[in-house]
This record gives sequence, structure tokens and C-alpha cells, in this order.
Amino acid sequence: MKRTYNYLSLKSQKPKMGFKQSHTRIQVINIVFVLAAVILTSSRDVNGRKVHHREYYFEYSSINCREHSGSLTDFGGVGDGTTSNTKAFQDAINYLSQFESEGGSILYVPPGKWLTGSFNITSDHFTLFLHQDAVLLASQDESEWTVIEPLPSYGRGRDTEGGRYISFIFGTNLTDVVITGDNGTIDGQGEPWWDKFHKGELQYTRPYLIELLYSDNIQISNLTLVNSPSWNIHPTYSSNVIVQGVTITAPVTSPNTDGINPDSCTNVRIQDCYIVSGDDCVAVKSGWDEYGIAFGMPTKQLFIKRLTCISPSSATIALGSEMSGGIEDVRAEDIVAINTESGVRIKTAVGRGGYVKDIYVKGMTLKTMKYVFWMTGNYGSHPDNNYDPNALPAVENINYRDIVAENVTMAGRLEGIPGDPFTGICISNVTIELAQNAKKLPWNCTDISGISSGVTPQPCDLLTQQGEEYSPSCDFPTEHLLID
Repeated sequence: MKRTYNYLSLKSQKPKMGFKQSHTRIQVINIVFVLAAVILTSSRDVNGRKVHHREYYFEYSSINCREHSGSLTDFGGVGDGTTSNTKAFQDAINYLSQFESEGGSILYVPPGKWLTGSFNITSDHFTLFLHQDAVLLASQDESEWTVIEPLPSYGRGRDTEGGRYISFIFGTNLTDVVITGDNGTIDGQGEPWWDKFHKGELQYTRPYLIELLYSDNIQISNLTLVNSPSWNIHPTYSSNVIVQGVTITAPVTSPNTDGINPDSCTNVRIQDCYIVSGDDCVAVKSGWDEYGIAFGMPTKQLFIKRLTCISPSSATIALGSEMSGGIEDVRAEDIVAINTESGVRIKTAVGRGGYVKDIYVKGMTLKTMKYVFWMTGNYGSHPDNNYDPNALPAVENINYRDIVAENVTMAGRLEGIPGDPFTGICISNVTIELAQNAKKLPWNCTDISGISSGVTPQPCDLLTQQGEEYSPSCDFPTEHLLID
């Protein structure tokens, strides 16, 4: 189903359920709505507190409208940067959850610095909106982070065996949830977590900033995420997901601060995002070794558009390494990367099983790269020793075209698996300007096969060159994905 971004218009209405709090009613103006969340200047008794509201107007794009609203201050929130707001967030969400069948609700976070532990979104048809001067500060007190079970498709935590800390904003089995703002900030305050990781002191896997599981119709947009303890945005076992207009930054030396990691998801669009990261800017995943094979949920129908990436030690777009449930039909276009280790990297290994197929990338502009193309068949970290050594991954129908790169150390490092080659690689209309300190051998190819056309410098012999008259088969698909 095609998603339409609408603007919303909200006006105050009388409180319901005997709770003296301002709510909102949506007025539709054609397809485009104007959201003016009007919180009337008044004094009302909310949970026994006297609350003085100010009038705020804001507008944003959203997949759906909401009938009811509340401000975090209505539930005792204090935006001084030191007072814990964990209870205020959960009280607000718990209260607003009662309206999920009555037009849904929006929780407004006003200007301020809002220190809080992790909190769960528990309601369908729910919007979390951050004012442009609102900053959510993730608590550095580990007691504010619940430990939960590892993901079934991973079998263990990514950092350690066993459980993992719950993500900062977490939800499961949700429908129609929007996390947005006018570039409000979520600060993971991740430095203590990074230090523990480096020192080997973690008892459980570090938390992510936003993680939604088993959910449908999700929008994460117009936010700034900084200093995540680990991965930033992790939609998992979900469908119809939009991540748009998000800025993600972390020190380029911070460990595993991946930007956006769709994991066993269907129908996902990542668009207009800027990422500076200590790991892959976008990492496409679907489970780890025998656990991912058993869970059997691929990531497919993924569209990445207008992505800008800086990550000196990792990839602009990575496929894997946890890809045991399969990755297919991934499309990326209009991609910019600067000072990044690789443009596109496929990471897999013996024991992974699964597949990476039907990958289409066009329109990349790259500057100061170690590799433009990198495929790795020996990325061999495993969750345990129970993986199947006969589980060989299939990598096929990989298409790259219309790419310009400069100051590159090596054009391509394409390493398949002996006895299990990567096949159907197509590279067309690519110009790579090598750096002064470039490798003497611009291409290194083993256990792969494919074709090339109009590629400079000349590719390895395993990528059979086609004549100038050749019309390459690595054309970008013309039919649209549903999410687009």
C-alpha cells in the first residue's frame, strides 16, 4: 500500500475520561494537513500536579493523524537535564495508550533537556514528537536499563553471550507508530558504554537508540541522533518502515555505532539521511548463522535513496554480515560517501547460509575511499560453535552502475568462497580515480564471476569486459517498490 505523507492540523477539544488534560482533534485540509498542537494557556490538575501550558505551534509530515495529545510536562516531566523523567515518559505513554482505538495519540516533548532511562512504546496509532529544542538524554545509570532476551534470529547478544540491555526507545507488536520531530535530538550519551566495550567489562550487549520489533507501518523521521551506545536505528521483524530526514552522528572511533540497520524486515525506505559513524552507515541484516537460518525471515524490498555517509573504518552500505535469513531486492541510488572505507560491502562466511541476491546500486559519488567495491566471503565471526560448516551462502545478481570515485586506494576487492563463488556480478559505467598511494593492483578478484562495461581502471579478468556497444544487464529496476 502506498504511504502518503500528510500534514496534520490539531485543535483543542474538551477532555475525555474525566482526565483534565488538553487533547486534540484533527481537521483534514485536502491531502495536506497543518499540525498546530495547541496547548491552551491554563492551569489544570494532572495526576495531582498543577501544570501551566504554553501555546506551541508546529507542523510535521506523518503517515497518519492523531485525535488526542499530551505534553510530557502534563505528567511531571522536568527538562533541566538532571531530573529523571523515566516515570514521566512511561506514565504519559500508559495514559495515552487508552486512546489507540479512539483516533490515536501524540506525546509532545517541549524544549528542554529530558534525562530518562529507556522507555517502551506500548500503543498502536501513537506519535512521539520532539520539539526542535528538545533533547532526550539517555541515562548513564545501568539500573535504568532492563535486561531482555537476545533476539531469536541471533541466539545471543552481539557484544556478549546471553541477554542484552533494552533499547532506549523500544516497542514490539506495534502498528502505526511515528517517532519524529522538527530535528529534536536523542543523545545516547554512549561514551561510558564504549569504554566498557573496549575494556571488556560489559555484562550484557549494549543498548540501541531505537528498536521496534514485530511491527508494521513505522515512521522514524526528522530527528538528530547522537552518541548511541551501539546501533542507532534497528527495525527488526517488521514491515512498511520509513526512515527519513534523520541525522546520525558519533565519533568515527566509537565502536559499532551503525546508523540504520533494517533486520529481517520487508518493505523499507531509507531516504534523505546524513550519517557520521564508527561503523556501517546502513547495515542490512537478517540473523546470525544457525539462528538466522532457523528463524528464516529475510530482509527484502529495501530502498535507500539520497544517503550521505562518513565512516573511515566501515561501509556506506553493508549487506551482512548477519544475513543467514537472506537479503534480496535491495535498491540504492543517489549515494554520497566521503572518507569512508568502502562504498558497498557484502560480508558473509562459511556457516552463514542464506543468500544475498538481486542487489541494485546506481548513482554513487565517492571521495577518499579505501575500496569502492568489497565482497568478503571470510567474515567469520560466529555466535557459537554450533553453526553448520556446510551452510554456504549464495551471493548472486549484484549490480552496480553509474559511479564516480576519486582518491581511492583500491578499486575492488572481490573475494568469494572457494567452491562457492559469488556469481552474476555486473559493474557498468564506473570511473575510479586512484590515489597517489594506491595499491599497485587496483582489483583483487577470487572466486567470483560476472561482467563489466565502461569501467576505469580496467577490472580483473573474472569480470568479463563487454564491448562499447553492449547494453549492460545491470540496469536499475523500473518498477517501484510498494514503500516508494
